[in-house]
Amino acid sequence: MGELKVKDKDIVIPGEILATGMDYLPAGAAIREKEEIVASHLGIVSLKDRLVKVIPLTGRYFPKKGDTVIGKIIDITFSSWIVEIGCSNRAVLNVRDATSDFIERGEDLRQYFTFGDYIVAEVLKYSPTQGAIDLSTKGPGLHKITKGKIIRVTPSKVPRIIGKQGSMISLIKDATACRIIVGQNGTIWISGEDIGMEQLAEKAILAIEEKSHTSGLTEEIKKLLDEGKPKKAIPAKKPITQVEAKKPIKKKSEVKKEVKKVKK
Repeated sequence: MGELKVKDKDIVIPGEILATGMDYLPAGAAIREKEEIVASHLGIVSLKDRLVKVIPLTGRYFPKKGDTVIGKIIDITFSSWIVEIGCSNRAVLNVRDATSDFIERGEDLRQYFTFGDYIVAEVLKYSPTQGAIDLSTKGPGLHKITKGKIIRVTPSKVPRIIGKQGSMISLIKDATACRIIVGQNGTIWISGEDIGMEQLAEKAILAIEEKSHTSGLTEEIKKLLDEGKPKKAIPAKKPITQVEAKKPIKKKSEVKKEVKKVKK
């Protein structure tokens, strides 16, 4: 019979035994070694039924098929773009997965994406053994980033930043009126009409990253957003202008009398 060696939310170090026997299943940064489940990274334990999961506190991004990521174009070949997504291996965006346009062989790919461009992409395929990561920019919400700002957080903190069913990131979007895309690789895009609101959204996201495992975090972020909003400008009152008093209009009969007096 298996035995659980840790409690939920315990902080564990690499090599620490989390459970023994075959009654439990490893997930995240927890791996099985014969009859034991051990931690492969420094992280926090998450227990659910028979699942023993370790959420890494540090480390690089581990891609999964279907992940939305934000990457930077760092090289261009004759048929693809090389993209940095914060993983140990660089990703590839092939022409056929980048656009539905017909691109002739040898055509300059820089007209689509060039060096230094940031893109929102989806992980099409990842092979851990070969280290190959294929991306796509064909799909809803996948595009080249042309404005706004890019910030980076620890990839393991992304679920907390998004929140249950997107509750936390929706809170920030509603409060700041910013468009925000959170890449699973820990790269985040923020774009708003007001630079002050962009800065407030960034401040809230970084606060979640720093305090991701504290209780009452949602209320704390609500307070931060409320206090950080700029005061509404009160419209200035229009200056009161002095208007000259109009002289009363004389009747036609009165004017005739005055004319007769002048003639006399």
